[in-house]
Amino acid sequence: MTLAQPLRFLLAAAAAAACAAAYATPTDDLRAFVKDVKTGKSTFTQTVTAPNGKQKVSHGSFEFSRPSRFRFVYEKPYAQTVVGDGSKVWIYDPDLNQASSRRVGDALGTTPAALLVSNDIDKAFTLSDQPSAAGLDWVQATPKQPEGTIRWLKVGFKGRALAQLEIADSFGQRSLMVFDAFQPNAAIPAEEFTFTPPKGADVAEQ
Repeated sequence: MTLAQPLRFLLAAAAAAACAAAYATPTDDLRAFVKDVKTGKSTFTQTVTAPNGKQKVSHGSFEFSRPSRFRFVYEKPYAQTVVGDGSKVWIYDPDLNQASSRRVGDALGTTPAALLVSNDIDKAFTLSDQPSAAGLDWVQATPKQPEGTIRWLKVGFKGRALAQLEIADSFGQRSLMVFDAFQPNAAIPAEEFTFTPPKGADVAEQ
């Protein structure tokens, strides 16, 4: 074997790898996101559209740490905090000073949070590539268990960055969550994923 032969082999292998990367599908991007992005945070704007066309817009922040730890903080127009601590999911309404919790397995199921914080999305969802739109690459996740309220979810990526999440439910509502400057593998203190009901709060646990 001449010196040129192994060089040609290495160049061919590199070209094949580059070609494979160039043709990664949105489903590949979602699986890579689940594998490689262990934590993340972002602000977001969420628009919920009712079947009659009326819309409700809310703003807040989102953080997660795999597996099953997350925090949604809705700030406007109504405050609400949703925290998954790995064993329970807490929902707290500060205006009413009410908190409720459920076991994480019962609460997550095939929800949008499960899609973002799970380590094994293929267990709960059937994934399929969707046409690119609005400058984003889309993948649809359809729950394998149809008894929940979620009909399907769509995740939009810009490159490998999480950009949008769209949800359709069985009540005919559509919800679009737009993430602003998502930060992958961000350093997030562990206490962000704990919740202690405030003193005097009305607490209901399941």
